[in-house]
This record gives sequence, structure tokens and C-alpha cells, in this order.
Amino acid sequence: MPRFLSLGSGSRGNATLIEAGGTRVLLDCGYSARELAARLVDAGVDPDRLDAILVTHEHGDHIRGVGALARRYRLPVWMTRGTWLASDCGELADLHLFHAHGEPFSIGALRIQPVAVPHDAREPCQFVFSHAGRRLGVLTDTGCITPRILTAYAELDALLLECNHDTRMLAEGPYPPALQRRVGGDLGHLNNHQAASLLARIARASLRHLVVGHISEKNNQAGRVRETLLAVDPGLEPRLSLLRQDRASGWYEME
Repeated sequence: MPRFLSLGSGSRGNATLIEAGGTRVLLDCGYSARELAARLVDAGVDPDRLDAILVTHEHGDHIRGVGALARRYRLPVWMTRGTWLASDCGELADLHLFHAHGEPFSIGALRIQPVAVPHDAREPCQFVFSHAGRRLGVLTDTGCITPRILTAYAELDALLLECNHDTRMLAEGPYPPALQRRVGGDLGHLNNHQAASLLARIARASLRHLVVGHISEKNNQAGRVRETLLAVDPGLEPRLSLLRQDRASGWYEME
């Protein structure tokens, strides 16, 4: 059965490991190759056992170490053509390009559905991973919820969902107005209430894990995230967990 863990989530770096059927895919590498390898070792994972890197978009907190890691461990890299054109990963010996609106593809035992999302990048996308009848959705770096997103994430066994900011904290916080507009706009990041709105419109009974990521350290608080999401469905409390920027999570099993 699939399982996943976060190696860190936030504006200073993001990386998620998804494993199923003997396949290990690293989703994003927003850390240096050395730091990412150290985080893997701390989590009990041998970096030599990675099978591929999959990239959501070209922003540094998601792609910073992709090129160096791929070259060090001779890993294939998968990303959209737009992300590749906007990135600076250097030479990649095994590069696979796909379209954000394209058909599902496979990396080893994992079936992967790309989902185009509104974000201020060249061709950003998020993903739904499938294996053995289980489905994991990852949805971060998204400015608003679209009909395509609602369809793709309607039936899941686990969801890693962005709750980037609380709207009031963002408005009253340290960011200058231009950055506030960027983060809070339709091409920015999901706020707590947008995430809750998505949660209210998808099936929740099958969710084994609701994992919240990309939480702003300056414009959000764990208590506000929990309060807003649990207002949708208090029964989710034992299945709800929040990711940290500075440490890896444990494994989330989808048995």
C-alpha cells in the first residue's frame, strides 16, 4: 500500500517522499542536495534508493536542489515543459516532460495524475498518486479552487493540503502590500478558509489522513488552521496533522 512522508514543508523548502510497490518518488526538492540527503537519512531512507524526482513548479522552495540531487544519484526528473523552460536545473541526463493538463503517467508502481493549478509560475501543477486502489492527493501552491481541482480531488484516501495563511494575519502582518497581494491573490496560495471550502466539497469518510502543509511561519498559526478545518468536520480531528518546516514527519500509511 502507498505511504508518504514530508521532509519539510514551508516557504524555506518543500520535499515529500511517496512510496508504493517498491517505487520511491521524491516530490520536489526545495533544499540543497546535501541537506535533502541528510533529511532522508534522518528519516531512515537511503538516498540511493530513490527512483525519480517529480517537480510541481520552478519556485526555489520546490526546485532548489533538483539538478544537483538528480546528478548525484543519477535520478530521472519529471516536470512540465513550462517548468523546465523557467527553471535553471543545469544538465539533466534523464528528463521527462509532460503537460499539466495531460493524461496520467506512471513512474514505477505509481500512477500519477497531473492537475493544473492557478499559481504564479510558468506551468504549475499538483498531483494525485494512485496504487492498489488507494489515492493520495497533494495540493499546495494554489491560489484558488477550480472545477478541475474539485473533480481530481473528490475521492481520496489521503490528502496533503495547503493552508498557507490566515487572511487577517496576512493583512496585518509584516509583508509589504505587493507581497500580500501576491500571496493572497488567485495565483498565490490557499488560505485557511479556501482549504476548508475544498474540504467541505470532497468526500471525507474515506480520508485516512488529512495532512496540512506549506503553513506560513509569519502569517498563520496551528490553532487557526485546526479550528477552521475542524469546523467543516470535527470528526477529522484524529486524522488531522500539521507539517513542520524544520523537521521530517513520520510515515503516513494508507492501508
